[in-house]
Amino acid sequence: MLKPGHSCWGIYDVQETGLLIDARDYYRAFYAAAKEAQRYILIAGWQFDTEVQLLRGDDLEGADQQTRFYPFLKGLCERNPELEIYILAWDFSLVYALGREWFQAWKFRWGGSKQIRFHFDSHHPIGASHHQKFAVIDGCLAFVGGMDICASRWDDRRHLVENPDRKNSDQKPYEPVHDIQSYHIGGTVAGQLAELFKMRWQSSGGGELDLPPPPKDYHFEIEPSVSLAAEKVAISRTQAREVFPHQPPIQEIRNLYLEAIHAAERLIYIENQYFSSQAVYQALVDRMKAAGRGKLQIVIIVPDRMHALFEEIGMGMAQVKILRSLKEIATEAGHAFGIFYPASIIQDGQGEVEVPSYIHAKLLLVDDRFLTIGSANIANRSMGFDSELNVSWEASSGSQRKLIRSIRQARIDLLAEHSGLTPDSEPSRRTLGRVAGLVDSLNRLADSSVSRLRHHRMEKSYLEAEWLSALNIEGFFFDPEKPPIEENIYELVKYGQNSLFARGITLLSNWLLNREKSPE
Repeated sequence: MLKPGHSCWGIYDVQETGLLIDARDYYRAFYAAAKEAQRYILIAGWQFDTEVQLLRGDDLEGADQQTRFYPFLKGLCERNPELEIYILAWDFSLVYALGREWFQAWKFRWGGSKQIRFHFDSHHPIGASHHQKFAVIDGCLAFVGGMDICASRWDDRRHLVENPDRKNSDQKPYEPVHDIQSYHIGGTVAGQLAELFKMRWQSSGGGELDLPPPPKDYHFEIEPSVSLAAEKVAISRTQAREVFPHQPPIQEIRNLYLEAIHAAERLIYIENQYFSSQAVYQALVDRMKAAGRGKLQIVIIVPDRMHALFEEIGMGMAQVKILRSLKEIATEAGHAFGIFYPASIIQDGQGEVEVPSYIHAKLLLVDDRFLTIGSANIANRSMGFDSELNVSWEASSGSQRKLIRSIRQARIDLLAEHSGLTPDSEPSRRTLGRVAGLVDSLNRLADSSVSRLRHHRMEKSYLEAEWLSALNIEGFFFDPEKPPIEENIYELVKYGQNSLFARGITLLSNWLLNREKSPE
């Protein structure tokens, strides 16, 4: 599956690697690792918020430095005059012209430390975005995944309905959220990601970065959610074609997904924020219809709903049609197919209320021998338009039993989290560890009253709306080369509610929804 120049940029050595599941584990790991930085810290993301609390609750005990993001970085620089910190954010100033990002840029750039350098990256085709999320420390340690260090991302693995630590700097609470990051210590993978950062920094107009070599002595202690017994890590990218200067498109992540799905023999497990990619849909259809191939267990975890009207229009209409079609084809071809989302139930004055966890993770796992996570959604623009970054692990032979076992443990761990089970319990291992009958086991959990797992209804708020049907826009929104709206609109609205753009979308969504609900 991992073919340099096709499905990955390259395959790199690593001494220690694994997963950090949910932002509590990632933010805690970043905090601990950044304190050990000797020479530089590089951070690239879709969005940053200066006041995000990196440590919360019990994790605050023994904290000897500031725990808010920017004050923490500033304190590191005060303690180490040799430390340089570079932060690269997608330049979404056009849609946030009167929003918080101008203030944020001012705070990063003129907040009191010349050792912290902040830069917006707008070097991409019109309509695209920089969606890569990664950090590198001293060329020795890297984090890659789906998480930015920003508001409304922190949660722990319990995903409690009410968690006093799950609130933003304005003290407002937000919904449970699930995400995945990876860590990589030693070897050559962190250095390669530093090279990627340097290329982006220079192309964005920040100038050439002359980073010092990695220190000979370094010490990072990461408390993983799941440790992966791997010595190699692959890096895959998405980058749109550029006309000037000429740059051919990079579609390594797209190719990676297609190769992995085609190679699947027993199991395909997916977690993703979206599911609207035509290429991934067709790959699944082709695999399910392939003559002479084994029957699959296909498990998909996605959010229970879209969060905004424009998100619904841009992907929701296509997503439900895709999921319904996949389920129908799987049934006809004899494959086991389950679509789920996690949620908790609470009692209020009027009865039971369901509180879902928002799925922001981007994961594909095949046959317990291949795993990829990163920033890429299963959306057309993530496969060919926005800049994206994934990392992957593959047990290319049956002799790599330790890696196979650790990938299987990652799957058990994630399914246990979504189901509300304890991953170390024997029933969980028996129920979730077996590939055969996995969908049936998950269906039973979703049917029970004690599990957090829920059957996905595959419904859209606006599916039957006549005014949407009349627009006939589905094919228009499926064009990955010319996306008409931001497919990461959830992030624009959810994490930018102070901007006029976000407020306008919210008002339009509410008005149209009320219009659809009103009697004729």
